[in-house]
Amino acid sequence: MKRFGGLRKLLFIHGLATLAAVVGLTVSPAAIPAVAGIHLDPGSYLMAYLLAGAEFGLSFLSFGGCRLTDARGLRLIAYSCIVFHGTSALLEAYVAYGQRENTVLWINIAVRIVIIALFAFFARPAAKSASES
Repeated sequence: MKRFGGLRKLLFIHGLATLAAVVGLTVSPAAIPAVAGIHLDPGSYLMAYLLAGAEFGLSFLSFGGCRLTDARGLRLIAYSCIVFHGTSALLEAYVAYGQRENTVLWINIAVRIVIIALFAFFARPAAKSASES
């Protein structure tokens, strides 16, 4: 299972990053959206809290996955992260398209694309050797 060492490390780092987002969204719900120029009034904090809940679930999944050795299980977790970041990037692009000057959203989309590429790279199936054919 040494082959998936990179994926397990990526899952651990991903778990830390998503946990940091949870803390940020919970302690100061308006702070992260404000970086992108999006104002949340206190009546809208529920949206940040719902996102924090989703991020916490993803963090838990990532931390749990970094201890797995089962190839199929690791790939399923990686693909779930790809789906989360892919759909988030598409939805952010929808918003950013209407706000062409919002550089922060476009940078966040680019970061998500890099995250997707890393998960896809580290989760790829190993090539079969001639002895396995």
